Amino acid sequence: MHPWIYKYYVEPIIHDSGYNLVNTVTWALILGLMLMLIIRLFRRLQISLDQRFVFATAPYILVGASLRVVEDAEMVAVPFKYLLITPFIYLLVAVGTLVSLVLCRWALKERYLAGYSAMGILWTGGNLALLASMGAESYRTPLLIFSLGSAATLAVAALAPRLKLRFLSDRLNQLILFAHMLDASSTYVGVDWFGYVEKHVLPNLLINLTGTALVMYPLKLLILIPVLALADETLRDDPPLLNLTRLALLTLGLAPALRNTIRLTLGI
Repeated sequence: MHPWIYKYYVEPIIHDSGYNLVNTVTWALILGLMLMLIIRLFRRLQISLDQRFVFATAPYILVGASLRVVEDAEMVAVPFKYLLITPFIYLLVAVGTLVSLVLCRWALKERYLAGYSAMGILWTGGNLALLASMGAESYRTPLLIFSLGSAATLAVAALAPRLKLRFLSDRLNQLILFAHMLDASSTYVGVDWFGYVEKHVLPNLLINLTGTALVMYPLKLLILIPVLALADETLRDDPPLLNLTRLALLTLGLAPALRNTIRLTLGI
């Protein structure tokens, strides 16, 4: 194996050492390609990529987050643990999600979304039951994180009309905003209160420069608000692509937020 490939792709997976600039860009490009392929698949299956679908898919985000914590807790041995590390965990959850969706679409016809969502909830419940067997370190931590995330979301939502951010009146965009504020809150609590380390390249750089993970709040907003505005403006005439983009943004915020929160709750 070429040393460059091992350094930037294989070593971060084997040692779970986080992200670097090379693999971050690579996974982002692969994600974009997967989104395009999923759109084509859904068109063939006549699955509507509307907001109802996005909300029904939300439980599968918790599936991925909780599975990641299963690996963090070292509850799975090598080599299977590598399936629960980026990028393979995304592929694992994506395949499981698509299988659930196709089965429910075939079995339940037009009422497939209810069954699809229920299967995600059941899968999540199994993961959480497994993690619960470890016992909780602190029940106050998730309350703190959700309180901070909610407060930040409400503050931005209150300012949105004055700043003419009309797209934030959309309930799905509000959920995406909450997911990223929750992620910022979990990072702040984990880093500043419990001494955890941020693994992503840019956030880690800014945290080291400012000396506090509070920088995650403005960083998230400086990236998220323009992206949401751009998506709302340029993809308005293509609802399936717009909603799939929103689902990706929701996942990018909610998955790490829930993973961090569960880890802190369990003391991992």
